[in-house]
Amino acid sequence: MKARRNCTTVSCENHRHVSSRAQRKPHTAPGELEKARAFEERRFSGPIGQMVAAEQKRVLANMIGRIHERTVLDVGTGFGRTAITLAGGAAVVTAIDSSDLLLNEARRRAIEQVVKVNFLHGDAHALEFKARSFDVVVCMGVLLTTRDWRQCLAEACRVADRLVIFDYPSATSAAFIHAGLRRLFGGGQYRVLTRGAVEKALERSHFRIRSVHRQYVLPMWFHRAIGSRRFTSWIEDVFDRIGLLKLLGSPVTICAERAL
Repeated sequence: MKARRNCTTVSCENHRHVSSRAQRKPHTAPGELEKARAFEERRFSGPIGQMVAAEQKRVLANMIGRIHERTVLDVGTGFGRTAITLAGGAAVVTAIDSSDLLLNEARRRAIEQVVKVNFLHGDAHALEFKARSFDVVVCMGVLLTTRDWRQCLAEACRVADRLVIFDYPSATSAAFIHAGLRRLFGGGQYRVLTRGAVEKALERSHFRIRSVHRQYVLPMWFHRAIGSRRFTSWIEDVFDRIGLLKLLGSPVTICAERAL
């Protein structure tokens, strides 16, 4: 069976043949859109959420460098926040997600902001693109909940020519306790990772870590409860200066480059 050929911003020659198991399986979970909106509201609204969004943009810009006309794949785009930001910087962006509902919302937002993004239905575990199809692959907020994080990361590395940028909750942070509580009380998948496990997974795909950014030492729920940008900036700067951010900061954003 041939992969779908509805690509507009990346040549269709980049698509590859995939097995039937990787083909689209329409599925709409009850309340999926509402849950996603509630998560986005919690993460990016209010003074702390705005800080998080602004810092994420800055970190991506620093890690990617020159963005103009670079080809970028955004894996697990959700509402398209990252894809739209990159397209606004004149990158040539393709974005995939397994949810039609989220893709439709992402398309609507891209139209509102007058940017061009090629949104496609896809599975992060089996990307329907040839090897080294994109200059950069971005995978934000995906590895913590995906079925097989190593497979997702391997696929991102396979289709990236230069860089892969992704994030994850650190197993050496407060996120470790959060993950344990979720497992204990049936709160759903929330995976934390160690630096060593990530490095080994990258090495198998011939990638190496180029740069690392750690966000906060204190958990996000604490910063949101305080609700003060000044306090968050001050206390996290203190943690950074005494070396705790490097040890305990989370989530961790990694920029990895192709080693071969």
